[in-house]
Amino acid sequence: MNKQGGAFLEQIVQQIYELLFSYKIIKAYNCMTRLRILLGSTDGLPLEKIKAFDNVLGTAVNGSELQIILGPGKAEKAAVLMQKLLEKSAERSEAQNNDAFGEAEKVHAAVKAKNATPFKLLLRTIANIFLPLIPAFIACGLITGLLNIILKVDPALSAQPLLKVLQVAGTSVFWGMNIFVGVNAAREFGASPMLGGTMAVIITHPMLAGITVFGEELSPGRGGIIAVLLVVAFSSWLEKRLHGLIPQMFDLFLTPLLVILLSALPALLILQPIGGMAADAVGTAVTGAIDSGGMFTGFILGGIFLPLVITGLHQGLTPIHAQLLSQYGVTVLLPILAMAGAGQVGAACAVYVKTKNQRLKKTILAALPVGIMGVGEPLIYGVTMPLGRPFFTACIGGAFGGSVQAAYHVGASALGISGLPLFAATDNIAGYLAGLLTAYGVGFAATYLAGFDDPA
Repeated sequence: MNKQGGAFLEQIVQQIYELLFSYKIIKAYNCMTRLRILLGSTDGLPLEKIKAFDNVLGTAVNGSELQIILGPGKAEKAAVLMQKLLEKSAERSEAQNNDAFGEAEKVHAAVKAKNATPFKLLLRTIANIFLPLIPAFIACGLITGLLNIILKVDPALSAQPLLKVLQVAGTSVFWGMNIFVGVNAAREFGASPMLGGTMAVIITHPMLAGITVFGEELSPGRGGIIAVLLVVAFSSWLEKRLHGLIPQMFDLFLTPLLVILLSALPALLILQPIGGMAADAVGTAVTGAIDSGGMFTGFILGGIFLPLVITGLHQGLTPIHAQLLSQYGVTVLLPILAMAGAGQVGAACAVYVKTKNQRLKKTILAALPVGIMGVGEPLIYGVTMPLGRPFFTACIGGAFGGSVQAAYHVGASALGISGLPLFAATDNIAGYLAGLLTAYGVGFAATYLAGFDDPA
């Protein structure tokens, strides 16, 4: 049996399920690399037994959530398998006791209430709005980056129809970004997605140019996605209020009409200008900090990003990246922050060279390819963080790599990718690769010199 096959993964998930059954498994889901399991209790979790399974690269506990590092692809399949086991268990329990499912829901609600701090909920909402856009940012950013490489080699190719079509494809996500954000934001705010998209179109529509209302000259698209988020938050709040006020027989017709009529002017005259000022401030602050602080700013940002990932605060940076892309066509922040993952790669290579632990070597070999491709969680939770010092020396590698990115003012036209693949979406390939190699090298050297306690 191929140990990477579906049957083997199903066996591992079954064993994990049996180990965790007494901890009241509430829900299973996943991110790119992690199987996430929400538990009623986390006291005395059998983490070492779980880590001992093949394909498990590491574990982490965040509040009532157990995170099992499996890697891209496997995490999603494992979540589906685990959820099926939970559904079967719920069906059996319901047959035995109709109140069992209700009790699980009560536990779930209690756990959610315990961990639902306003700030964490805000970050989660922001992430949910932008995560569906990541594949489009990756595709369009890579197309744009590869076209830039081709046109640098032969500028005359820009006149070719095929290249023009690819240029359209590469910039398409930016033309529709406000609409996509409006749709996703309304969905997250519990309102009609299409009304959210319509409000985004209203403040982006080119016919706004030249219109003056109450002495205010309107500007299409001002404020970018920040304005869209403000406008859709307001229209979604209004829509939900109207659903409660308008009789059901008129709701289908009156509610959407009143949402558009009552939201349009406040959106254009109040919320969009506020969004514009906020967007200008964000763009100026980020680019100004990198321009004025140079390598020092890059050093700080590259060095602190891994702790942000550990705490989940990195999710709050997604709209900043998106705003920079909308405003300038590139984000100068992403190449700097991507160096944190490169520092992890260098640190993991040093651990591999020094360790005598064969299981740790196996874990590193499994996690390194995805780490080089920009997915750092397996290395963080499976290698550097459990060892202690290598996590901090990896941060040093990221800091030096970030300083190089800032020195070369590297910008990226993509979002959602990192590591080696990001070079194709940057406007300074040589500068990016120089920073990447610096992060690898410094991360390796710092880890090798600092050492670590080799596990038995």
